[in-house]
Amino acid sequence: MAYTFCNSCGHRNPPESTFCSACGTVLDHPSERTIVLAKVDALQDAPGDQDNVQVLLSEFRGNQNGHGLLVMRSGDRSGERFSLTLERVEIGRNPECTVCLDDVTVSRRHVELRLGSDGYLVTDMGSLNGTYVNQERVEEILLQNGDELQVGKYRMVFFDGASNS
Repeated sequence: MAYTFCNSCGHRNPPESTFCSACGTVLDHPSERTIVLAKVDALQDAPGDQDNVQVLLSEFRGNQNGHGLLVMRSGDRSGERFSLTLERVEIGRNPECTVCLDDVTVSRRHVELRLGSDGYLVTDMGSLNGTYVNQERVEEILLQNGDELQVGKYRMVFFDGASNS
């Protein structure tokens, strides 16, 4: 399911929504949509007061191969983008990983994202702290547009470049 994100508060709404169910703001037309990712505090209590991360859908939707995009949602690397242009992307603390997250909460080879015919498959590679998608621990799962991927203390939002919503 492709979600509709609110530009005011960043809340994830069902695709048929015209108003945000969290704040009541009118949602944009899909072709003009900008997504706001609200900051998350370290204790996961509520969105913080800091600036939000904005992602223009045109950043990745226009590419001819429909590659995905991971956007860092929190921490000192907030707003950083990782284009998933390879068929296999490895995330971990090891500098040889495609996406290197240098923190003790991340295993050397933490998680693998592999592009298949159905989309991006996330596979935990035996990490100590686990891999989470939408705050649920997973061993292997197919990512959907708007899913939040947590690797150690890092939270990233996945955007499917092949999605038209």
